[in-house]
Amino acid sequence: MRLFLDANVLFSASNPESVFFRLIKLAIEQADAVMTSDLAREEARRNLTLKRSIWLPTFEALVTHPRAGEGKGIQIHPSALFELPVQLADKDAPLFCAAIAARADYFVTGDRRDFAHLFDREIRGVTTITPKQLAEKLVELNEGGEASS
Repeated sequence: MRLFLDANVLFSASNPESVFFRLIKLAIEQADAVMTSDLAREEARRNLTLKRSIWLPTFEALVTHPRAGEGKGIQIHPSALFELPVQLADKDAPLFCAAIAARADYFVTGDRRDFAHLFDREIRGVTTITPKQLAEKLVELNEGGEASS
């Protein structure tokens, strides 16, 4: 299972006392890959600096790729932009295109306003899910099943 995290998930996961932090740590341990884009990383960093600067050390620890042999982390992929078969806002299209280019299975976002029309739909191999759905898939995976699309 290859996961691509939206900026809002990175923001929420930066609170070390949150369920989102535990969810993303579990995803890093169990998924084949956990990814985001350079654009999502910078958007999350900017919002954290403005709204929750106390969470920045946790954020930096999450998005700093570990050295070889030191475990898994969140991989940073370059932003991408190409024509999509669905409508997305100009600010969101490069994130979803990066998820496609990174060969993610799931695009994980809590942004219902901009991505609700994509939830549970597969677009070019990527299915958009909520953090709650990610938790359900990780439970399923942990119980020995294959996380289904």
